[in-house]
Amino acid sequence: MGSKRKIIRIDEEKCTGCGQCIPNCPEGALQVIDGKARLISDLFCDGLGACVGNCPEGAMEVTEREAEPYDEARVMENIVKAGPNTIAAHLHHLKEHGATAYYNEAVACLEKKGIPMPREKKNLACGCPGSAVRDLSPEPAKAATAAPGAARSSRLRNWPIQLMLVPVSAPYLRNADLLLSADCVGSSHPNFHDELLKDRVLIIACPKLDDTDHYLEKLTELFRENEPKSVMVAHMTVPCCFGLVQIVQQAIAASGKPIPFAQVTIGLDGKVAK
Repeated sequence: MGSKRKIIRIDEEKCTGCGQCIPNCPEGALQVIDGKARLISDLFCDGLGACVGNCPEGAMEVTEREAEPYDEARVMENIVKAGPNTIAAHLHHLKEHGATAYYNEAVACLEKKGIPMPREKKNLACGCPGSAVRDLSPEPAKAATAAPGAARSSRLRNWPIQLMLVPVSAPYLRNADLLLSADCVGSSHPNFHDELLKDRVLIIACPKLDDTDHYLEKLTELFRENEPKSVMVAHMTVPCCFGLVQIVQQAIAASGKPIPFAQVTIGLDGKVAK
């Protein structure tokens, strides 16, 4: 019997059966059947959503429901048959989403079968174009503080910003000053960009709605690999939001890196509470 977990949902009314999602699911969980994309097995869907952004009709989303547990070993049985390019795409997909446990299991399967690790290509044709890594840091001449009364510029320096989408290997994370912000903070604090985000790399998450176990694992690897200069957590005063502080502190401890930590709490009135 399955348990509740993240998995792909396909809106049959929107799906045209174009098949653009199929190459972006190296796990083999999707097939076009009777003119519609179908999830053929819960066992093959890792729920990370590499296929979602490649649907031109917006017919796919990551949802949460009762489902059989994802089985990396069975997935690898199918993937190795497809050759080194598919293996490389699958490993890249797992690594990009911080799915360390699945990645390690996949590598163990390759070692058990005596299959060499494929060379990772820089531009693999998988994943959502909208989650492609981008460094948005402004040129020094354009980074000056805006004059009073002038239109303010965005302080955003990186993309993507959602923790679920940020690759742990993104170059902008290396030795960066990180701002881990709860989703609601940016909409609540009127001076979010100038007071909190300026000169920091942004990652946002929701400790109430998101998969916190996965986030703890991903942040631990992110901190271990990138050794950020500092980490600041910005969260709201509501009780559930303090969970983000706990996740980040646990991840820093698990990483074994001496990363300076700070937190700022934002009230429902948008003001800094402490």
